[in-house]
Amino acid sequence: MAEPLVEIKVRDNGPYKVTGPIRLVDVDGNAWELPPGESVALCRCGQSKTKPFCDRSHREAGFSSCERVRP
Repeated sequence: MAEPLVEIKVRDNGPYKVTGPIRLVDVDGNAWELPPGESVALCRCGQSKTKPFCDRSHREAGFSSCERVRP
């Protein structure tokens, strides 16, 4: 059986939505795991107080980005 595919969606004017399974590891080796099928939002505006996770600060900050995947 194939491993579940990790999906990363770039949301207009918002965070990256990542659907697991994933393991996120910081510079100190602390790991955070997301089970298959569950999702988490990762900050891309730089304003979150809970980095690397999104806390919706992009709304107050007026973050604007509508990037598209290029083949």
